[in-house]
Amino acid sequence: MKKIITVIGARPQFIKAAPVSKTFEESNKIDEIIVHTGQHYDESMSNLFFNELKIKKPLYNLEVGSCSHAEQTGKILNGIEKIIIKEKPDLLLVYGDTNSTIAGALAASKLHIPVAHVEAGLRSFNRNMPEEVNRIVTDHLSEYLFSPTEIATSNLIKEGLSNRKIFNIGDVMHDSCKEFIKEEYITYDILKKYNLEKKKYVICTIHRAENTDSEEVLSNILKNLDKVSDTINIIFPLHPRTKKIIESKNLLNKTNIKFIDPVGYIEMLNLLKNAEFIITDSGGIQKEGYFLGTQAIVLRNETEWTELVDINWNILVPPNTQNFYQKILNFKTIENQKRSSFYGNGNSSQQMLNYILEN
Repeated sequence: MKKIITVIGARPQFIKAAPVSKTFEESNKIDEIIVHTGQHYDESMSNLFFNELKIKKPLYNLEVGSCSHAEQTGKILNGIEKIIIKEKPDLLLVYGDTNSTIAGALAASKLHIPVAHVEAGLRSFNRNMPEEVNRIVTDHLSEYLFSPTEIATSNLIKEGLSNRKIFNIGDVMHDSCKEFIKEEYITYDILKKYNLEKKKYVICTIHRAENTDSEEVLSNILKNLDKVSDTINIIFPLHPRTKKIIESKNLLNKTNIKFIDPVGYIEMLNLLKNAEFIITDSGGIQKEGYFLGTQAIVLRNETEWTELVDINWNILVPPNTQNFYQKILNFKTIENQKRSSFYGNGNSSQQMLNYILEN
């Protein structure tokens, strides 16, 4: 039986880990130890995600909390190193592009433990983004590169990484979405809860540093969204980090935007599925919208999910553009467009397990 340490610390990583952990457990061939770094730690939200996604309780919680990139990465690196020395795993598994990702990869590689990276090969080609640096370094430290798309695979090959390390398994988020959008999870209760009508509202999420660290950019986003809300209902689950910045900068004036607290994964899927379209800077939500048939306006200068822009499913709108609300109001959704299987068919977790056991 192989022993694997799985490092997660942010809500998108919980979603990605859920189907993989379930597959590991059902195989009876993997002894998985989950480490929660506490990078994005909110006790109630963390418990909600673990419970509804049916992820087993983490054996370790580092509780690093919010701090600078260097301090946070250092704390996680130190904590994971001690766990690796104690547990002596065969493999360390990381997801995505957060500080938890790069810290886990560094700790394992320095102790000569093979690293597996889920979502390998994604590139925005903007190294000003901390996530881009995390992706690149993690990929070059990893022995198992689980890429989600052909484009991601091509990026890895162009960077000189060995073909024998690269496994295009599709996207594990597709596995999660496929599982939790089954009929038993579909509900319109959440629409009633927020007084919304199907396909007559827009859901918005904003959390990235480049959109929230600058008061000028964040203020511009909110002003434009406010103008949109005069015509279209906007519901905006506020990321704790975004909420803190908005309140500290006193950026909330009278507005028609419906701000709500963060919601669980299943509620979020329902809100995404029933929205007319999405406004977001989240990588995961761009894809979830695609899985659910809802297009997105991406408030970023570039995206790592380029295939969705190439087919005009999603559009990019630079967030520092003045009066970008006009692009939103003029956005036309595509009716009944056939969606390609860019991200596999929803069995990425099983493919991952097979490759780990065979190699």
